[in-house]
Order: sequence, then structure tokens, then C-alpha cells
Amino acid sequence: MDDFVALNRTIERVVGIKTSNYKEDYIRRRVLSRMRISGNDSFADYHKYLLSEEEEKDRLRNALTINVTEFLRDPEVFSVVRTQVLPEILEKKTRVRIWCAGCATGEEAYTYAMLARDLSFTHEIDCTIYATDIDRKVLERAREGVYDARALKNLKEREIQKHFFHRDDGKYEAKPELKAMIRFSYHDLMSNIPAARFLDIVSCRNVTIYFNEAQKTDLVRMIHDALRMDGYYVMGKTEYLGRDVEALFAPFDPIQKVYTKK
Repeated sequence: MDDFVALNRTIERVVGIKTSNYKEDYIRRRVLSRMRISGNDSFADYHKYLLSEEEEKDRLRNALTINVTEFLRDPEVFSVVRTQVLPEILEKKTRVRIWCAGCATGEEAYTYAMLARDLSFTHEIDCTIYATDIDRKVLERAREGVYDARALKNLKEREIQKHFFHRDDGKYEAKPELKAMIRFSYHDLMSNIPAARFLDIVSCRNVTIYFNEAQKTDLVRMIHDALRMDGYYVMGKTEYLGRDVEALFAPFDPIQKVYTKK
């Protein structure tokens, strides 16, 4: 058996990442990066290392799931959500349900909570945010809601003061009213089972760029099923709807990659 194929099977079994859902070049690049860092010269050597070092399983999982994010990442997208999407939803109802899929350390989920909190001063709103990820360790960090200043670089000072406590250690912690809106939980996007249904917004950004075409299509179909009619799908700026699923959605703001369910 090819050493790389054997390694992939072990990654699926002991790391919990289904490598066949990702592009092979992507998996190979991430593994080679971990090999260089850990001082292993071949896939066979790294395979043995992975099995013998418990901490390497977590390091590889983090490398494969790329938990890098920040508050208000792509501010133009959230401007559309703030000024158009949420107000349109609130014209029809007061209860808003949002799914942040692949939430990593939680910055995006808290961003949506901030938008909802700001609107609560002028609108009646009851917002629940389902924030999910396949990495249980980053979910623990997300629940804590504690961040370095660099994660808040896109926020104005008044926004920081409104939504965060400045801790004695120099870090910032999300206030309880934000945490109360968010339900963090484990979820595998490739399970084909949504984290919730009848959702108003599904925000799944900068995730599918690492999936193969078949898995992208399956994911978009699942998101379509999870949304209520006319619900909103917010994609990453470099992502796109494939031919097999583009008819499932209508463009709302295609430049900012916001679509509505047909």
C-alpha cells in the first residue's frame, strides 16, 4: 500500500478527519508542513510518529482544519448583514436563528451576536446562534470567549467597550449577553445532517475551498435543506456555487457572496 494512502487511513481513524472530503493536494501540503516541523523525512516515518505522539494528533487536526479567523472578517459582508439581511428578517419576525458552520475559535459567531445585540436597542429580537466545528479544542476556546487584541483589530473602540471586558491580563472577554446567544457544539459538516433546521441565516465561510467538488455540492444541498424558505446563505469571498446547486439559490448580494434560498 502507498505510504501516503496508509497515512490517510490512519488520519481518518485516529485524528477524526475524513481526508477523502478534501483535495489531496491540500492534505499533502498540510502533512508535509507537519513533517518538516516534527523532523520526519518520509510519510512512513511521520505515520509512526503520529501513532506514537498523542499531542501530534491535535497538532495535525489543527493544521488540517485551519482555525484562523477574526472579528468582522471581511467587514463589507457584515455591513450587508447588518444593514440589509437582519432588518429584512426582522420585518417579518422577531426570532432569528443563525448557524455559523465551521466557527473555529468563535470570532464569527460573536460577530453575529454583536450585530444582533446592536439591533436589540431599536428592534425586538430574540437571536439564537448555533456555532459548530469539528475541532473540540477550539470549541472550548470559543466558549471561553477570550481573545487577544489582534483578533479585534476590525472593531472600533466603542464597539470593543460595548461588547467586551478588558481583562487584567490584557485580553478581551465577550460580555455575558453575547455568550448567552450562542450555542457552541461539535458538528461534522460532512455528516450531511445540519446542526439545526428552519434557519434564517447559514454562515459557512472559507470552509469549502478545501473540499473536493462532490463534497462542496453535498454541503450546499445540506445548507439549502437547513434554511427556511427565503433564508440567507453567506459564503466566503473566494467560494462559489457549483453548477449542480446554483439553481437552489438566488443572488442577494453576489459581490459579497450572500444568497437566498429558492
